[in-house]
Amino acid sequence: MDLHLIDGTYELFRHYYAIPSSRDRDGHEIAAVRGVLASVMGMINAGATHVAVATDHVIESFRNDLWPDYKTGEGIDPDLLAQFQLLEDALAAMGVAVWPMVEFEADDALAAAASAAARDPGVDRIIICTPDKDLAQCVQGTRVVQMNRRTRTIRDEAGVVARFGVPPASIPDYLALVGDAADGYPGLAGWGAKSSAAVLARYGHLESIPRDWRTWGVNAANAGALAGTLAREGDRAHLFRTLATLRTDIGLFDSVDELRWRGPTPAFADLAHRFSAV
Repeated sequence: MDLHLIDGTYELFRHYYAIPSSRDRDGHEIAAVRGVLASVMGMINAGATHVAVATDHVIESFRNDLWPDYKTGEGIDPDLLAQFQLLEDALAAMGVAVWPMVEFEADDALAAAASAAARDPGVDRIIICTPDKDLAQCVQGTRVVQMNRRTRTIRDEAGVVARFGVPPASIPDYLALVGDAADGYPGLAGWGAKSSAAVLARYGHLESIPRDWRTWGVNAANAGALAGTLAREGDRAHLFRTLATLRTDIGLFDSVDELRWRGPTPAFADLAHRFSAV
């Protein structure tokens, strides 16, 4: 049995900017929600049996308290922001498990669900449906993988190493060094993708990197400068790693069987009429 875990926030953004506007009789924008529902139903029709969707019910999370410049909902089109609640209601009516995140982020829910499901021997494969590089830290061999549904590509553990130069366990350290503009933290000055991958491929984690850059044994002409930056900004690097580390201690379900799709609820008929009567 395969479990599909879907990043509802990414899907909503993707459909909002990919398909034409459509409004219901009350003037509310609904095109992105309708697109996500059709996409999820397409997965189910293609054979997906166990499906769950995580959303950012609010864009802010506990990470905003740790780093003031962490991403917020500022600048998001109101027509897009207004569809989050509708998406959550529609998915629930469709009979799909949905996890609206408030204190945590949708990525945390996906990570926690993948971690819990991986402990169930009855689950053959866990497919995390998002291209978000944060989720690469959750990949395990060929059993827990990422899927980019737009390009229909799968990234397993070997694919993570090929893409980033480090294994999944080092992804939070990697992001701490290179930064993540989408999430609003800059990384450390001078630490680019190549230098970060070269050092972490050898040492794995921030605290394992020797202070003496001459022992690194990596081909980095500016290794001395990188070591100096890490020494001066080590606390900041560890903070960024905390921001990049997804939480897996969130209780979302007791049994994977709860995530089996058993058909739409009676409430879905009214929603389907709303979406079609435009």
